[in-house]
Amino acid sequence: MTAPDASGQLTEQLMRLARRINRVQKLYLDPVGITPAQARLLRTVAHYEEPPRMADLAQRLEVVPRAVTTLVDALEENGSVRRMQDPANRRVIRIELTDHGRATLRTLRESRRAAVEDILAPLSTEQRALLGSLLTELLNGQDRPC
Repeated sequence: MTAPDASGQLTEQLMRLARRINRVQKLYLDPVGITPAQARLLRTVAHYEEPPRMADLAQRLEVVPRAVTTLVDALEENGSVRRMQDPANRRVIRIELTDHGRATLRTLRESRRAAVEDILAPLSTEQRALLGSLLTELLNGQDRPC
């Protein structure tokens, strides 16, 4: 008889949790009318002190520039962002949030809190703190070579 594969079981649990998080996030984002990728782009734009360049967004999101263009196109169409020329270099396009985009971000934050609460509901305050510290440790270890 072989011993259970603990790392395999942990991998499966993490993958199932990731799928659940995606399902719950989509459920809470659908009423807002944007995709998780669009929500991530909006949050990223909001973190910059001045409107970022498309290349800055692609680098921060770790995607190809074409993916950013597609996301910006959709968010510009729904009025959440707008393209603007860089005053110092007319060839550079920057992306800024609109008032609608800031309102969408507020709604997203509320939706994300509700989604997280839904997922973490079975955990006590102490368990949530432990989970947070374990996730921090895992994320801090990302820079280590594989």
